Order: sequence, then C-alpha cells, then structure tokens
Amino acid sequence: MHSNEMPVIEKSSREDRFQGHDYYLVDELLSDDHLLARDAVRAWVKQEVSPIIEAYADKAQCPTHLFKGLADIGAFGPSIPMQYGGGGMDEIAYGVIMQELERGDSGIRSMASVQGSLVMYPIYRFGSEEQRMKYLPKLGSGEFIGCFGLTEPDHGSNPSGMVTNIKDDGDAYILNGAKMWITNSPVADIAVVWAKDEAGVIRGLIVEKDMKGFSAPEIHGKWSLRASITGELVFEDVRVPKQNVLPEVTGLKGPLSCLSKARYGIAWGAIGAAMDCYDSALRYSQEREQFGKPIGQFQLTQKKLAEMITEITKAQLLAWRLGTLANKGKATPAQISMAKRNNVFMALEIAREARQIHGGMGITNEYPIMRHMMNLETVLTYEGTHDIHLLITGHDVTGLNAFK
Repeated sequence: MHSNEMPVIEKSSREDRFQGHDYYLVDELLSDDHLLARDAVRAWVKQEVSPIIEAYADKAQCPTHLFKGLADIGAFGPSIPMQYGGGGMDEIAYGVIMQELERGDSGIRSMASVQGSLVMYPIYRFGSEEQRMKYLPKLGSGEFIGCFGLTEPDHGSNPSGMVTNIKDDGDAYILNGAKMWITNSPVADIAVVWAKDEAGVIRGLIVEKDMKGFSAPEIHGKWSLRASITGELVFEDVRVPKQNVLPEVTGLKGPLSCLSKARYGIAWGAIGAAMDCYDSALRYSQEREQFGKPIGQFQLTQKKLAEMITEITKAQLLAWRLGTLANKGKATPAQISMAKRNNVFMALEIAREARQIHGGMGITNEYPIMRHMMNLETVLTYEGTHDIHLLITGHDVTGLNAFK
C-alpha cells in the first residue's frame, strides 16, 4: 500500500445495469479471447468500480486500491509479452479492455493506459534486457506504479521545446527541470522521463522515486478526472545512473511512439464512456413518463438516441479496423490521431445529449453522465489536443506542415 493511499470508501448499493451495445454485430469480428477479456473486465468494473466511483469523484480522491485489481485482470500492458509481466494478447484485446475500463471511468482507464502504454511499453521497446527484467514484471503485477514525464508547464503541444535537461557526470546524469499534468505521479514508484542532453538530443530515463532531488506534488482543484491522481514531476539536480537511460532510442520518436500506443487505447476507451451514457439515456427514456407516455416515444428523444447509436457504431468500426491494422504493424500515427480525435469528440457529444434526455437528473450523481462529460473534456485535450490531431490529419493528406 502506498504511503499516501486514501482509506477505501464504502461501496454504494446501486446496481450497475449496463448492457453492451453492438448495432452492427461487431462482436462477430472479435475472437473468443477478445470477448473473454472484455467480459472479465466488464464484470470487474461492475463489481469494483461502479459502486464506488461516484463517491471517489465527489471527494476528488483516487481509488489507489484498484491498482492491484487492474493488475489482476490483466489491464497493465495487455499486449506486452508474458515473460515481461504483460498479457501477451493482441492490440484488439488491449482496445476492448480500455473500452470497458473507460465505461467505468476515464480516470480508471488513465491509470491503466499510463502504466501499460507510457511506462511498460517504452521500457519494453527501448530498454535494455536488464531494465526490462528489473521493472516490467513489477509494473505488470501492480507492485510498482509508473508515470510518464513529457509535458512541461510551458511545453504541451510542442514537446520538442522541452527545457528539462541532463548533464553528463561520469557514471550518471544530473537531471533538472519539471513536468506537468502527470497521471499517477504522486503515487508512482518510477517515472519514464524525457529530457534533452547537452547536445540537445531527447533521451528517455527511468527515474526512481527515492532519488534525491526528485519530488511529485499533487495537482488539486480539478473539475475533471477527479478520481485520477495527477501531479507534477520536479527534478533538482537528480543524479540518475547511466544504466537507467533507455539505450534503444533518441529524439522525439521515443515519446511519440508511446503516445501513439496510448492514443490508440483512448480511441477504444472513449467508446466505453459513450456507451455508458447512451445505455443510461436509453433506459431512462423508456422508464421516464411525461404527457402520459415514455419520453422515448417522442420524436426528438428518438432522434437523439438514433444519432447516438449511429455515432457509437461508426466509432466501433473505426476502432476495430485500426486494431486489425495495429495487429499487422500497419497502423500509422496519423490513422491513430483520426480515431482518437473522432471517437473522443463523439463521446463528448453523446454525453451532452444524454444529459438532456435525463433532464435535471442528468446533473446529479444518480447517473454517470456529468462525470463522463467532465472527464471527456480532459480526454479531448490530453494525449494530443482535438485541434492538434486535426492538423496531424491535415498534414497527412496535404503533405504540408501547419506546425512550421
């Protein structure tokens, strides 16, 4: 148990009545392994997340006790090989797991995506064998919690402008700088940090929490992702041994490939949040009566619901196709950008429409709508903003770079 772990909040007795929605029978495109993984995570979310998530979000506390459960259901690095503590599954399995977690809460999915895509993945892909064996099994089992340090107070969409830096000091590097908006940082045991060396080349380092001069203060006052713990990373003359540098990558390729992996997970995850809002709105429309009939019988309510399931279906097909490309190693960063941008915006619009169907009840924590809506405002911005992903697509189709 981490030293700053909060006491566990009692479970609510409210039943999670969610049912999956698959208008185009996309499940027929999934393997038995995919369906087993999804159903196991769905059952875990119903039992462990849904009964407590509103209370944790209300108190702006992170349910850190769930890290162990996330490990147990295989949510940390599902597509990392099993010998390194991952699940040894394919990219579609990773996607459906993220979808079910975000159906519970975007913050819970963030806890898992950061651990798997932004910490385990770079150590697996760019680390030495010694680094892999030292860190990955402990990260996969939830014994270690990790975080990822790229964004800085003054450098978000432009990571190449980073000022965090390392200077050679014999058998170590001296690390100075700060990172901002870092999921898991206050409870993390290790941080994968990106910094510039003296030649201005970006390198990745594994920084451990007990290294002198390293601190990770929590960020308070968030109206979004309230059940996810977010902080800074501050480095004041932190001495990092050279064996903690990721040997197999230099430049922005390293962090950007990690972000592609995480964005891919978000493209699936956002569908889960959208389905939860749709599911709640559909049920409410059948049970709530006005003017002597269920509100689902009114044309404008049907228009909202029909448009919701249409957009969810399009997003499911986009994510499935992206997953099949990812399994072949053919999914491009630009294709991932398109899916991340489309699916998150879709989910946010569905949350807003679902809130209207619920009327006044939609703003209460009796229903998950406002929590999803607030969370998705962050998901729209992190891992590449809505507008940046649009420009990535624009660059891809025109060959002209709007960033320069």
